[in-house]
Parts: sequence; C-alpha cells; structure tokens
Amino acid sequence: MKDTFKHQGLRQQLVNTLKNKGITDVNVLKTIGNIPRHLFMDSSFLDHAYQDKAFPIAADQTISQPYTVAFQTELLKIKREAKILEIGTGSGYQTAVLCELGVKVYSIERQLELFKKTSKFLPKLGYRPKQLIFGDGYKGMPEEAPFDGIIVTAGAPFVPTPLLSQLKIGGRLVIPVGDQVQTMTLFVRKGPKEFEKHEFGEFRFVPLLEDKN
Repeated sequence: MKDTFKHQGLRQQLVNTLKNKGITDVNVLKTIGNIPRHLFMDSSFLDHAYQDKAFPIAADQTISQPYTVAFQTELLKIKREAKILEIGTGSGYQTAVLCELGVKVYSIERQLELFKKTSKFLPKLGYRPKQLIFGDGYKGMPEEAPFDGIIVTAGAPFVPTPLLSQLKIGGRLVIPVGDQVQTMTLFVRKGPKEFEKHEFGEFRFVPLLEDKN
C-alpha cells in the first residue's frame, strides 16, 4: 500500500495528459492527481497504472480509462455534499474520485467478488461511501432517491427508466448507451416528465448486465 514520489510524479503526468485531451474541471484534475490509482490494480499492472488506459480487474471487469472517469465526472458538475448514485462500483476507483470530491456516494455492484473486495478495500484508503450495496444497478436505489447525479460505469443497451425517475429536478444522469460501442449520454431532468438529452461521442465499456450475479 505504498504511494511513492515516483507514483505521484506519474500521476501529475497523467493529469497533464487529461488536460491535453480537454478535461478542464480543476477539482476533477486535482482529484485524479491525488488518488493512488495503482493501489486499485493488480500488482502485475503497476507499470500501467498511470497510462491513460483501461485495464482488467477481477470478475472479467475493467478499471476505466482515467480520461473516461474524468470525462464522466466532469459531466456530473458535482457540488460538495451532493448526493450521487454510482452504478457499478467495480474496483472502487471512480467511487474514490467521487468521495474525494466531497459528495455523498451511494454505489451498487452486481459482481459479488468485486463487491466483497472493494467494500473492504475503500475504507483502508480512507474512502467511505454513504452506502455500498450488492445488487442490480438497473433498479437504482429508490429508497435513497432522489439524487443530484447518477453515474453509470458500464455500457447500457438502453437507459433504465428507474434511474431517470430517481433524479432530482435539475439532476444529471451520465450513462454510456449502446451495445458494442457506447455513446456517452447526459440526461438533465427539467421537470417531472421532462429530460434534456446530450450526446458526447463514442466510448467502450464492459456491459451493464441485468439480474445477473
């Protein structure tokens, strides 16, 4: 669990890469610069931890490319103390980014192996989401709704209606939609039944699976 000067230097290089790719949110960049991403990966991948690439983790899942994490987080337009729902805890890296930004994080993971691993691991690094549950992300977390923002970290073939309904008015849902390749999509809730939709180019994610554990 070491975080050396070398790691910190590599992180600053990563931050510069993200700036060059168009990430402008100062808080998001600072957060990426603070979080030891190498600790979220198998030690065999340590050399790759600060490259702007996705990498495999347990349960056939991946830790998202840092640019994707930064891009999705930037789209949420997070304010401190906001209530954010994350669909797909995965390695916990995106969860840590949200915690570091000072929001109340509620996160759902459907892979039991990852859920057990990440729920033990995050507190060791000092990240304490409000709630981390094992369950079906398609259903969201109605008992905790409404949310200021919802972030989906897996490719969804369609937009789950429960997630839209769990947004506050003015809330933002960031979700990659599509089968083989996903289009990063933002929904902003304008009224009880009104949503504004924006699309932001193509990304690749592991699939968001329904009712499969």
